[in-house]
Amino acid sequence: MTITLGVHRSNPSLYYLSRLDYLEQELAKVGESGRFHHYSDGTRTGALLANATIDLGGTGSTPPITAQAAGHDLVYTAVSAPRPDHGALLVRADGPINSVADLKGNTVVLAIGSWQTHLLAKALHQAGLSYRDDLTAVRPEGAESERLRSGEIAGWIAQGAELVQALRSGRVRVLINTGEVITDRSVFFARRAFAAERPEVVGAVTAALRRADRWVAEHLDEAAAIAAADQGGEPADHREALSRLPWQLEPVSTAFIAEQQEAADIFHAVGFIDRPVQVAAAELPELASAVTAALEGN
Repeated sequence: MTITLGVHRSNPSLYYLSRLDYLEQELAKVGESGRFHHYSDGTRTGALLANATIDLGGTGSTPPITAQAAGHDLVYTAVSAPRPDHGALLVRADGPINSVADLKGNTVVLAIGSWQTHLLAKALHQAGLSYRDDLTAVRPEGAESERLRSGEIAGWIAQGAELVQALRSGRVRVLINTGEVITDRSVFFARRAFAAERPEVVGAVTAALRRADRWVAEHLDEAAAIAAADQGGEPADHREALSRLPWQLEPVSTAFIAEQQEAADIFHAVGFIDRPVQVAAAELPELASAVTAALEGN
């Protein structure tokens, strides 16, 4: 059996794992081999699992919720530690937006359907506003710093090296740090049939991800050079962004399930998903021992 992992550049653990040999090494221990399926949009992960193009993928917090809402039968396998400095909601440095309430009636740029939707929807909810009714959410077009400066948009959720670069310019300021609102975990999930039949394989994949995370944490300069060559930007910006991530995986916990349920409830209330979701339905207790052992290994 060949195990297929989905890879896109917004999930750093999988992004670097696909450039290392750890997946083959760990899968060989359970008599399997692996391959990577590369795609550009992490919001497609649920659909790729549903049609068995991939067996396991990783995103931020929102895509598994929308996948459940779409009826895809998935299970959570592991999550990262919280990433409080991964992203931020930016506004013009000298502009009029000083609180989330000031965003009402304005336009905010974000990667719709990603963890950024979770951040904005919850921040608005906490301020008594609605993601659906009180602002316009649009996708990035490029040159967001200039769009903020011109007043074309009121806010922009940025992450990674792009966030580091924007802050270095001095033209923007942080309205909300991600960690002030959500935990912003990296989330790994799989096809239920695959995970239920082969929990030891899920454990092997988790061990490979753990090793990839450790490699990045110990080789920030090399990892930054890889990202800059592939994605553009300055290596120093990528290095700074990578240094802000925890590079630590954790088992699925009751706290994480509660975080996801809160998000799912907000999404349903504002119409981002069209039906209620019971996040706990995506738990698979049979995975716990294999995943825990993988995360506690040497």
